[in-house]
Amino acid sequence: MIAFPSRPATETSLAEIDTLAKRYAKARETLSKRVGELEAEVAALQRKHMAGIKEAAANAATIGAELRNTVEAAPHLFEKPKTFTLHGITVGFRKGAGKLNWEDDAKVVALIRKHLPDQADLLVIVEEKPSADALKNLDARDLAKLGVRMEGTGEMVVVKSADTAVDKLVAKILKEGAQAPGSVE
Repeated sequence: MIAFPSRPATETSLAEIDTLAKRYAKARETLSKRVGELEAEVAALQRKHMAGIKEAAANAATIGAELRNTVEAAPHLFEKPKTFTLHGITVGFRKGAGKLNWEDDAKVVALIRKHLPDQADLLVIVEEKPSADALKNLDARDLAKLGVRMEGTGEMVVVKSADTAVDKLVAKILKEGAQAPGSVE
């Protein structure tokens, strides 16, 4: 984290804060403009290459379907081993993992409790957890009784621009840049 020298509050004027806010807004405007230019170039590159990408994807899908159909028509070639790899592509047969599916959670739970009551604890998930939204309505004394702390309610410095789509992308880029190896935090 970068350390800034602190000054007593009496030395700072609103005019100085106004000047810094103006400089910050201009710096963010420049940054937003450059990100907008980057996005425009990326969009142009996508448009330029999209036809070729779509053509290559369609070709790969067609050949993949042909390969799948050919393998499916020749199960005798895949008895032992069931699969093998050719040119980095694994072909053959394997047992599907399967997927459980049902329409109504409550109905399945009721049927488990009816037909398999001794296994209900294993087959049914019951989740209990505090409701943060409801707890916010309690006073500090009740929260303390429950061992719940309200955090982040004190005075905090605010320096924030109105987020536009570009500003959100800028924030993402800045966050990723801060997490990059060798970055200064």
